[in-house]
Amino acid sequence: MKSFRTITILFLTLISLAYTPKTNSQQTKEIEAGCIQQIRNGFIPNSQPMKALLTGSEVAEFRTTLFEGNTYRIATCSPTNKKIWFSVYDTNKNLLFSSSQQQYSASWDFQMEGNMECIIEAGLMPDGEDSGLALVLIGFKTSGVKL
Repeated sequence: MKSFRTITILFLTLISLAYTPKTNSQQTKEIEAGCIQQIRNGFIPNSQPMKALLTGSEVAEFRTTLFEGNTYRIATCSPTNKKIWFSVYDTNKNLLFSSSQQQYSASWDFQMEGNMECIIEAGLMPDGEDSGLALVLIGFKTSGVKL
């Protein structure tokens, strides 16, 4: 009797583990698809979405290299349409952009004047929910480099 109960619990645990990642992965793909729609209109989405599960006032930090001659669009999304704030810094932590200065816009377009490694910090706006997924996507388009 005891081994039957153990096998049943093990079986149910394995089923729940097998089902949960598929659900989370599917939900994440749907969110990415919605976020990609913000990137389109002449921009090519980066194939590397930046995502973090955040709790409370946690801040996610992402690093990316941006190149001269490209115009970029940063877009943010969450599964519950929760607003996400984001800031872009150079590697010396000089602020280049903050969505807080733009009414927490969900996207930002900008052009690079040189090659630069950047730090993108993102967090969830406080509104009573304790946690959530923050997704940041970057799209680019070239501006015709002269040789």
